[in-house]
Amino acid sequence: MKSPFPARLSDASFSGRLHDARTATVIGRLLGAAVAVCFVTGLISHVWQHPPAFLANALPSRPAWGYRVSQGLHVACGIAAVPLLLAKLWTVYPRLFARPVVRSARHALERLSVAVLVASALFELLSGLLNTAQWYPWPFSFVPVHYAVGWLLVGAMVLHLAVKAPEIAAHWRRRSAGTLSLPDEDATDRRSLLRALGAAVGAVTVTTVGQSFTPLGRLDLLAPRHPGHGPQGLPVNRTAARAGVDAQAVRDWRLRIEGPRPYELTLRELRALPQHEVTLPIACVEGWSKAARWTGVRVRDLLDRAGAPPGARIRITSLERHGAYRVSEMAHTYARDPLTLLALRLNGEVLSFDHGFPARVIAPNRPGVLQTKWVGRLEVL
Repeated sequence: MKSPFPARLSDASFSGRLHDARTATVIGRLLGAAVAVCFVTGLISHVWQHPPAFLANALPSRPAWGYRVSQGLHVACGIAAVPLLLAKLWTVYPRLFARPVVRSARHALERLSVAVLVASALFELLSGLLNTAQWYPWPFSFVPVHYAVGWLLVGAMVLHLAVKAPEIAAHWRRRSAGTLSLPDEDATDRRSLLRALGAAVGAVTVTTVGQSFTPLGRLDLLAPRHPGHGPQGLPVNRTAARAGVDAQAVRDWRLRIEGPRPYELTLRELRALPQHEVTLPIACVEGWSKAARWTGVRVRDLLDRAGAPPGARIRITSLERHGAYRVSEMAHTYARDPLTLLALRLNGEVLSFDHGFPARVIAPNRPGVLQTKWVGRLEVL
């Protein structure tokens, strides 16, 4: 049987419109901007969750909304990049069938950079989307792999830009020339494509960004989280049942503070200490966030009573039985910030089990996974 496909494919074999360098350049710079924002904000998120040794005691606690904005941008730009990437691939896919496969060393570098760029971009966007839904159908740990492939994506993009710099410069501001360029009368088609692409980016953004930008919460139709849904008006990622914390686990609960002058407090004694109220957001790596009113004891007051030196970090240990963030550390910039509380109440109510009863940490400019719930011990390092 004769194959329905021609033995050799060339640019002329593709009759679809808009497969030209000018269109690819316009979409490419939009996609490049989205990837750049994702990379920078992803780097911020990773450093805040897993600070290197030289930053472990120096991360800033202000602005209080910093992590909320950074991670919200990370997820929003990642979602917006999905239609941009699909449009970019559609525009350039005829080039994937160009023959010969490799024409020179420079062309080989170009093909290699494209292969790595496409594969890493698809992986980052797909794994990031599944992370927002907390679905992990793979055997590896999401955070380190997503972080490593992010560097691979940026490296491949830089290599690709370096190899294609002459073509990009040639089509940055003027119409394309070549076998797949559009005649002047067809420029309207490109504008229509870009308008449709802009509408698609706007639609996926408006219907998901409300999980972090609460004024658009009513339009939060496609995001896996709604900032107003959850116990006490706040979403929960990890429930008490999942963490293995129940009434029996906190029946004889006492807070242990380890330091030069160690001591313990019962819940009644903790409630008898001066209480402070702050309004701070919970900002999770999945992209959702919401501000709430928290009431409790300032962590710095607890540390002063234990004789902690001003520059000391602290280690926070949860009652939960297992989990990657069961134990976290806090820089002195957070521990000494007057907004950092060992919270006992949320929005005027006693903490529910799912929100960390009997006590949890709440601090400004800090990832949600490090706002430790079910706190059992504070240790001065």
